[in-house]
Amino acid sequence: MTARGARLICYARPGYGGSTAVPERTVADAAADSRAIMDALGVERFVTWGISGGGPHALACAALLPDWVIAAASLAGVAPFDAMGLNYVRGMGADNIVEFGLAMSGREYIEPFLEQQAEQMLGSTPAQIREVIATLVSAPDRIAIDGPLGEYWTSILPVTFASGVEGWVDDNLAFIAPFGFNLGTIVVPTLVVHGRLDRFVPVDHGEWLARAIQGAEAWIADDQAHLSLLVDRVPDVHDWLLGQL
Repeated sequence: MTARGARLICYARPGYGGSTAVPERTVADAAADSRAIMDALGVERFVTWGISGGGPHALACAALLPDWVIAAASLAGVAPFDAMGLNYVRGMGADNIVEFGLAMSGREYIEPFLEQQAEQMLGSTPAQIREVIATLVSAPDRIAIDGPLGEYWTSILPVTFASGVEGWVDDNLAFIAPFGFNLGTIVVPTLVVHGRLDRFVPVDHGEWLARAIQGAEAWIADDQAHLSLLVDRVPDVHDWLLGQL
């Protein structure tokens, strides 16, 4: 990004790393958090993108901060749980179906499950993590995990779960609740990127988002999955976003 004359700013959602958890937070709350961060950094306008669970949080900024956000992109992002006409779990790996089912049952059910998942992954090799999430990983994602992304993933897990799994729990609960904003109000240029081989967040989510967001541009890749988008498509997304300036 520096070579393109841009600055990449990331932050940990509440409950991850050293960030304080905010129980019952909504996806929409990301807009206020982002605005506070940009205010503190003296940034007046910005483009935003998020992958997977970060996708709807980027879209929240696009919907709720139109005077600040120039353009937004969602990569392999989840659609609203109550999205009309969407079968939320069709094409999803069994691990995520179980996870969302437990989230629907309540915090007391999802929290111990995620604690066990985090314990299994901490200290694991990329190959071992691949086995933990085997039902979610299609061929492109296996290749991604076996490369530098897998090493990066294992290296950041101790930081991710430094304060426990509250952030992960709260994400799950936020995803099955109303997002807190209307996708139809997004007026800034928006890009939706998804892979047809995605078992974490099935491609139906991306296609639904592309229809729901007025004027959205959609890149649906037949040969991509979930993690592979992070490896292969992020530079292209950066180019698209910076092209909107």
